[in-house]
Amino acid sequence: MKAIADMSSDEAAGIRFVLMDIDDTITRNGKLQPESYMALWKLKGAGLKVIPITGRPAGWCDLIAREWPVDGVVGENGAFVFWEEHGKRRELVHPNAVRNDHPVLNRIRADAAKEVPEIRIATDQFARLFDLALDFAEEEPFLPLSDAQRIRDIALRAGAQAKISSIHVNVWMGAYDKCTMTEYFLHEHFGWDPVNEDRAVFFVGDSPNDEPMFSRFPLTAAVANIRRYENYLHHYPALVSVRECGEGFAEIVDTILQKRI
Repeated sequence: MKAIADMSSDEAAGIRFVLMDIDDTITRNGKLQPESYMALWKLKGAGLKVIPITGRPAGWCDLIAREWPVDGVVGENGAFVFWEEHGKRRELVHPNAVRNDHPVLNRIRADAAKEVPEIRIATDQFARLFDLALDFAEEEPFLPLSDAQRIRDIALRAGAQAKISSIHVNVWMGAYDKCTMTEYFLHEHFGWDPVNEDRAVFFVGDSPNDEPMFSRFPLTAAVANIRRYENYLHHYPALVSVRECGEGFAEIVDTILQKRI
């Protein structure tokens, strides 16, 4: 990973879309930081398309699509995208998305509780439509990453999809992830060319569930707290900030905008 300062002016000038994870990328300790929220407005003011790509639930994404300065939000690790158009909230659901009352998810939930008794259902689960979120590091007691890996492995053995974020293990049925829905939305809604416009997309993340994005796009960055997962990643972002969380995101955005001048 190179420093974000090493990004070239030509790379910055070619960016049309800035995508970002939410938890621990633009937040710190669960709170949206003022620097990162202002950075979203700066991106909009510069004429760039701004799209959060998150594991957070449909209920949160409805609010984000309506109230944040964004052009859409991909939620529940790619199950859907919400956006606002002509004063109305629109949505696109992935054709492979399966509602989260699936019996396999119920079995994984029970097996996870047996394997790691302190694991718990995320408190935002009530707002979810398609995935099961198991909390290991959002609320106390905070569990080690090794416990999250054990839960992920249970889910994978049961035939589900599973990704580890900085706070949750997200588990779902259906073949999709953050990247597949992002590509579909960019192509269908904005006319993005997946063959010739790879470098028009810039993604910022912080954890293992961002790997599909890191592996797909050449222009990716992470906030500095990505380093706690270095031994768990197979695909790394190209660039990294000096600062962590929302301050790191603001650093990345300021660098992009300065290099576009």
